[in-house]
Amino acid sequence: MGDRTYGILGTGALGGFYGAKLQKAGHNVHFLLKSDYPDVKQNGLIVESKDGDFILPQVQAYNEVGKMPRCDVVVVALKTTQNNLLPQMLPPVIKDDGVVLVLQNGLGIEAEIAQIVGNVKVIGGLCFLCSNKVGPGHIRHLDYGQITLGEYAANYHPTGITDKMREIAADFENAGISIEQLEDLLLGRWKKLVWNIPYNGLSVILNARTDELMADIHTRQLVENLMFEVALGAKSTGRLIPESFIQTMLDYTVKMIPYRTSMKIDFDECRPLEVEAIFGNPLRKAEAAGVNLPLIRCLYQQLKFLDGKRKR
Repeated sequence: MGDRTYGILGTGALGGFYGAKLQKAGHNVHFLLKSDYPDVKQNGLIVESKDGDFILPQVQAYNEVGKMPRCDVVVVALKTTQNNLLPQMLPPVIKDDGVVLVLQNGLGIEAEIAQIVGNVKVIGGLCFLCSNKVGPGHIRHLDYGQITLGEYAANYHPTGITDKMREIAADFENAGISIEQLEDLLLGRWKKLVWNIPYNGLSVILNARTDELMADIHTRQLVENLMFEVALGAKSTGRLIPESFIQTMLDYTVKMIPYRTSMKIDFDECRPLEVEAIFGNPLRKAEAAGVNLPLIRCLYQQLKFLDGKRKR
């Protein structure tokens, strides 16, 4: 086992789950929290999981980045709607030779973070996880959990499998987390959007779980059409997504337990929606290449209305 220290920025359903698994496996993990800080400081973290429940009665919890030690790997598990805070949050907690591991949805995030941290390596992580936070420091893991890793280089040039990726992959695998390593992070990001764009968007607009979207012939067709449009967006940036992958995502969702997407949970709990990272950035990339994505733009405009209405 490596002796890397991990800092978790955003101890919610995702960051809390992966951070807890790392600590349970013996890794040195530091957790940043907001409203849950008093509960977690006193009682630790509770994880109910399909792979086995466990409790960490004591964790290294902080309510300010300035109180955290500098870490070898800083995991960004915040919602992208909070990324405006990262210029203040990241520099104090990342070692000069450290790694920022970005466990967020959307496109173009690593490029923004690379500008903040300079020469520090940035690795993108695509999480295939069904997990919810059901109480302060209390996480319920429903299904899946795999992370796909890819290292970022300028303009998303493919890097191949790097040594840093292998090191971090080994730590996560030691914690019982399945890892896939990518040679091309941008292709991986577009592939994740094949799922995220239709299901996150439609779950909010149609007030539906994943199983409801797949059970109706009309919404299932709409999901599939959106997936093909994401593939068209990927092609506009030089990345090809095979038709077989789209069928795999459809089959994967049919087998999934009924799931309320992360964007639907944010909407129901009156939190800001990750519209720009998941919808706006891909749209702008495709349009810059002269490619129109009308179905995705329709979702984007409706979500912007709903998000803005709540803010107003």
